[in-house]
Amino acid sequence: MSNSIRKIGLSLGADICWPICYETLMHKLDLEIPQDGETLRFNVERTSIEPFDLRQPIKYDIVIDRLTHWYHTSREWIKKAIILNDLYVYNNPWSLQSNEKQTSYCAMMRLGLPVPDTWMIPPKAYNHSADLQSTLRQYARYFDLGEIGTKIGYPLFMKPYDGGAWVGVTKIDDEGALWRAYEGSGTLVMNLQKGIVPYDYFVRCIGLGPQTRCVNYDPAAPLHNRYQMDHDFLDEADRSILEDMTLTINAFFGWDFNSCESLRRDGTWYPIDFANACPDSQVTSLHFHFPWLIKANIRWSVFCAATRRKMRANLDWQPFFDIAARDLPPRERLAAYAALARERFEADRFEEFCATHLAHLDEVADEFFGSDIAHDAVLQKVTALFPEHEIESFTELFWQRIQEARKVERAPA
Repeated sequence: MSNSIRKIGLSLGADICWPICYETLMHKLDLEIPQDGETLRFNVERTSIEPFDLRQPIKYDIVIDRLTHWYHTSREWIKKAIILNDLYVYNNPWSLQSNEKQTSYCAMMRLGLPVPDTWMIPPKAYNHSADLQSTLRQYARYFDLGEIGTKIGYPLFMKPYDGGAWVGVTKIDDEGALWRAYEGSGTLVMNLQKGIVPYDYFVRCIGLGPQTRCVNYDPAAPLHNRYQMDHDFLDEADRSILEDMTLTINAFFGWDFNSCESLRRDGTWYPIDFANACPDSQVTSLHFHFPWLIKANIRWSVFCAATRRKMRANLDWQPFFDIAARDLPPRERLAAYAALARERFEADRFEEFCATHLAHLDEVADEFFGSDIAHDAVLQKVTALFPEHEIESFTELFWQRIQEARKVERAPA
């Protein structure tokens, strides 16, 4: 049986900890997977940023991308590689480029998800352009911001229509606060969204391919404590709603890796922020959940590389819209979306592949996340982010949370 190499590229920015863990685990796994008369082996390489001939071939079967949402050279290289060379990338770069939070709200409203009432308002200020004043004089209409706030109801949240990382997000409790926030918003185009207050759960559901993980989330906590460490905190019905919602959103937009935030009030889950298609992957925020992310990343990338999964460049939303047009109860409709999403993610084939070829991953990963290399990866990330006098204490904090995750993973079901 001949050998064949599948090459996995890592398109990285300031990432430190997760690439070290991913690369080391892949080396330790030393995979040899029989496929179509060949033995597949895997090579992992970090991609570089350099000039490129549009016709030049590529050497990767799949690229895990962390750059194209903001670094244009890498984005255009990846787009050319998909079109000319059939590269598989997560996530879809055209979708990342064009579908922001505003689009995601509209799309999920069309699918009938209970997105809170949301408005878009014109920016307070504009960047100068030759035709700006003429356009505004003819077409811009005065509006009563206070009236809009009253229609939505307080509290509400003002946030950039395309933003991320909580930048520019303001909780607004009354009309005075709304005006102050708007006056200070500059050239940002903002959404106003009804606040779901009070709520009893704030959950961030991470999706990576057909894999999901629900995390109890505290947005008011410092970054290192926002991802809570409790597990099995949801009953099966609530968990399945969040998983189905996440799979639906990710398959709809062509996002292999995304996180979806939802609030529960009076038994209903309200999706409030679900265009996070390059979510946090750092140990300094994920800590307890970090080993799960690394393993999920390995499973999906190896599956995609081994099976030469085809990139869906055309998002093809019509099948979702066809389900939306059917007269179905909300939970049945969401289940139908999720079934379509699982089909697009080849979930059954993926699960069989993992059971056959990656059954030992948990054991290998457990040993690795107790190793000096894993500890050093944590230390390197903490050193890059924290002041010197906090490096030792935060390294130990995150390391102990990973050790707690190992205990939980080993515990009998």
